[in-house]
Amino acid sequence: MAAIYGDEWCVIDDCAKIFCIRISDDTDDPKWTVCLQVMLPNEYPGTAPPIYQLNAPWLEGQERADLSNSLEEIYMQNIGESILYLWVEKIRDFLIQKSQMIEPGPDMEKKTEKEDVECEDDLILACQLENPEIEELPPIDHGIPITDRRSTFQAHLAPVVCPKQVKMVLAKLYENKKIASATHNVYAYRIYCEDKQTFLQDCEDDGETAAGGRLLHLMEILNVRNVMVVVSRWFGGILLGPDRFKHINNCARNILVEKNYTNSPEESSKALGKNKKVKKDKKRSEH
Repeated sequence: MAAIYGDEWCVIDDCAKIFCIRISDDTDDPKWTVCLQVMLPNEYPGTAPPIYQLNAPWLEGQERADLSNSLEEIYMQNIGESILYLWVEKIRDFLIQKSQMIEPGPDMEKKTEKEDVECEDDLILACQLENPEIEELPPIDHGIPITDRRSTFQAHLAPVVCPKQVKMVLAKLYENKKIASATHNVYAYRIYCEDKQTFLQDCEDDGETAAGGRLLHLMEILNVRNVMVVVSRWFGGILLGPDRFKHINNCARNILVEKNYTNSPEESSKALGKNKKVKKDKKRSEH
């Protein structure tokens, strides 16, 4: 799958066989995007289906049900065979059809952009009102480094409750000459605003294309809040390919578990499994 889809394919947890692929209606100018996350049980593809989750803020109600039913129908028609490619292409077809049915005009796009900016400003203001006296630098913890082919990855974590603290943490980290000299310092944060009952979140690739988005997506999946993770990478001269994303996410996941922001890797995998599972055909032997 990595060879077919390149940077769209992401390894979240290699040991637990949890993967994610970002699917869009158009690679150059995407209007609609869905993240398909799958966990492959040991029995897949022989006797068990993938456990899956569809992530998209706009996907809900009947649309979500219809897409889920389509995926489950593909599994029932191809029991015992690998179906991930079929699933991905089915979702892509679904997005393309949606894009062709709903084409927002330039005025609508401008209005949406303006509303997004206003919404983000409201969230920042709400967080500031909730935490008016937050001026202190939060404590920063450092994870255990991972080294692969002379490249080293290390995660740094800090609790944050407002965007100002995010800037403070970055400034403090960059005071460390070793961290400042890293090839990339990828980061993401999620802050929960009680007043709006929603998240203020953002990420930064720092030159490692798509790494920040993958890191933020991991934090969304783990449902962490009021925390910032920075992953430093020191390039060792040997290209790692997709493995670099695996190491970045593993570093982040390990420190989040260590600092009790989420469950253990095993419990997280079980929680994912409970989220969405294709029903097995009771009469599978008849096919």
